[in-house]
Amino acid sequence: MEAQVVSRENRSFFNSRLTSPTGSNDVQDANISDVEGKVKNRFLSMWNNMKYELNSVGMKLKPNFSKESPVWLLGMCYRKLEPPNPDSTELGTDVAAFQSQSEIVNNEEEGLDGFRKDFLSKVWLTYRREFPILNGSTYSSDCGWGCMIRSGQMLIAQALIVHFLGRDWRWNPDRREANYHQKIIKWFGDKPSINSPLSLHSLVKIGESLGKKPGDWYGPGLVAHLFKQAFKNAAKENSDFDYLTVCVAQNCTVYIRDVFAECVGKSPKAWKSLILLIPVRLGAEKFNTIYSPCLTTLLSIKECIGIIGGRPKHSLYFVGYQDDKLIHLDPHYCQEVVDVWAEDFPLSTFHCRSPRKLPITKIDPSCCIGFYCATKKDFLTLIETVQPIVVPPNGANDYPMFTFCDGFSCDEESITKDILPSDYQYSSTSDFEDIETEAFELI
Repeated sequence: MEAQVVSRENRSFFNSRLTSPTGSNDVQDANISDVEGKVKNRFLSMWNNMKYELNSVGMKLKPNFSKESPVWLLGMCYRKLEPPNPDSTELGTDVAAFQSQSEIVNNEEEGLDGFRKDFLSKVWLTYRREFPILNGSTYSSDCGWGCMIRSGQMLIAQALIVHFLGRDWRWNPDRREANYHQKIIKWFGDKPSINSPLSLHSLVKIGESLGKKPGDWYGPGLVAHLFKQAFKNAAKENSDFDYLTVCVAQNCTVYIRDVFAECVGKSPKAWKSLILLIPVRLGAEKFNTIYSPCLTTLLSIKECIGIIGGRPKHSLYFVGYQDDKLIHLDPHYCQEVVDVWAEDFPLSTFHCRSPRKLPITKIDPSCCIGFYCATKKDFLTLIETVQPIVVPPNGANDYPMFTFCDGFSCDEESITKDILPSDYQYSSTSDFEDIETEAFELI
């Protein structure tokens, strides 16, 4: 009897599908499509989070965080709390070859606990699910394709933190937050709104004008251009962006006069603070290790706001290093969307407590390096500081990472032509090689 009842119900259901009006079918199809989309998003979320956890554990136990070598985090050096050895001049890398001891920012009074607080204060922007559908698509999650955009968001968030709160600002989960901390996170909120000008929705919309669609892959060069336009758009609606600008290097060259032209404000005496993004290619198929000391030394100067790059389907945001491993934030953990416009919205999912590291030899040669200069003097100092750093040691003077040119760019090529070929020609590395990423164990 139960089987017959079920059979009748099934026949009734299918008959109603066959005889219902077209409009009703369309509604049912839309509902089915919506359910399928949610199931797919949930599955992708679980899959990416599983890989994220595998990356934490890897094929071996978590490595200990070395207390013997210094740790560098965006211009700050953290060391073990102990009396210094007067006979020791080792800095962990070739930093000493480029910088004098007086130029190095040490935080020995804080020790490795200072590193922990500094790392925790970096804004962590990851995959999200169940946000408003991206225009012209069925995507309500960027899981599986938005990692380079998320990495770029983290780099830009660091620039904004330094601009509005200062490099020494630290997030304390136990006290009421600074207004600008919450405001900065709101600018990246996952919704189509002029109040979130740096959101995934805003950036994808800009990408559409460059021929990209929701769900398409982005390279570091293209992401740099997305933010350049996003800041121009934001300045039209938000006075906080009036004295901030983004400049993107062309073909690994920073044209100094172009930067001056971008940074001159509404009056001749005004100067917009600069976020300088430099897409580079450091090798052909693989990362050329002659650039290793150059890359780590850049992460040790105070103007650096990090590096975005990685492998296919696995972009990362690099913020520091210890020995021959880069410290990074990983955007691949998929979290439920947070309504950042709700009063006192939770901040915990926007900060990461677990530093990760990756051997520098494993990074993709295509990446984008970011710098923040608050003043014209800072920019001129950056030029002087960086020029000897970007030239590889051992006499490879003909192959600097990038160059500064004292003039205007005479190139009127479109943005599309300016994008590095490497944006679309990554090496064909398996996703599971990501397991070589290691998590620090802070003891």
